[in-house]
Amino acid sequence: MNPEDYPTATSLVRAWAPVERDMRAFLAALGDDDLQRNVEFSLGGGPKRSVPLGQLLQHAAAHAMHHRGQVSLLLRTLGYVPGNFDMIIFDSVA
Repeated sequence: MNPEDYPTATSLVRAWAPVERDMRAFLAALGDDDLQRNVEFSLGGGPKRSVPLGQLLQHAAAHAMHHRGQVSLLLRTLGYVPGNFDMIIFDSVA
């Protein structure tokens, strides 16, 4: 990603909208059997790995929590108080 492509928060939100729309459509189409389906991947050109899609989605949620903490810390080091980053707060107003 090139930071110059996202000069404002509005430009970032605009770019994120189709990503979120596509992800919601993907998740809405999943059935119980899909969560057991293995997904093959590699990290940085390393060896191939395979995990069930359900575990991969769980990892994505936990990893997002890690990044929310990082963003919160970075904002605080810049002198901003970001407010509550908990998903339960986000989900209750979104």
